[in-house]
Amino acid sequence: MKQPLSFIHPEAKIADNVTIDPFVTISKDVEIDDGTWIGSNVVIMDGARIGKNCRIFPGAVISAIPQDLKFKGEITTVHIGDNTTIRECATVNRGTAAKGKTIIGNNCLLMAYSHIAHDCKIGDHVIIGNSSALAGEVNIDDWAILSGLVGVHQFVNIGKHAMLGGGAMTRKDVPPYVTAARDPVAYFGINSIGLRRRGFSNEKIEEIQTIYRVIYQEKYNTTQALEYIENNFPPTDERDEILNFIKSSKRGIIRGGLDGD
Repeated sequence: MKQPLSFIHPEAKIADNVTIDPFVTISKDVEIDDGTWIGSNVVIMDGARIGKNCRIFPGAVISAIPQDLKFKGEITTVHIGDNTTIRECATVNRGTAAKGKTIIGNNCLLMAYSHIAHDCKIGDHVIIGNSSALAGEVNIDDWAILSGLVGVHQFVNIGKHAMLGGGAMTRKDVPPYVTAARDPVAYFGINSIGLRRRGFSNEKIEEIQTIYRVIYQEKYNTTQALEYIENNFPPTDERDEILNFIKSSKRGIIRGGLDGD
């Protein structure tokens, strides 16, 4: 259902059962798939590729050009997966020549006033809290949660199932399965509640906790801790996820905060 009070470019590719409320603006190079609802006063600009059964609430702006002075008008895109909800006044910028596209996965929730900058890659089941902001080329893996007012520096990686507390200023990579908070952000244990909700066994949670005790509470530097874990812990998906994430980190991982101020 398309409201006559909206502007929809005649060449936009919109499925028949998309609902578009009044005062929406949709540009030419836009694709919207089945079952999606677009609320009043949403602006969807060139390059948007929106999946099935999404909900985009009033005031959101999707696929605006990047806030990057290096951007020269190149043709880039935003890809939003199925069943994703974007709340009021959230903004999602399209990519630059660096990667060409901004990606948001399936079953995500972007809360009100959140901002996703150019070339970010967000996995599935990710929650971005109210007024949180991602700078350019941030990667967030599946099931991560950012609470409200979180700021993430460009090029930062956030691992699977990680949870960041409200107001965390995130300048370093956040490993998978952890809880992190404060400014600057620091490690405060693992996300045990979230892991239980997602079906992790007590034994698996204990394994993850023990690995992070080696990394953050023993007297090892990062290289020594990783070597110890490789030599003393049997290979599992979770062990390898942690090791591979830390080994590939270019910015370094967040510091420990359990013994801090």
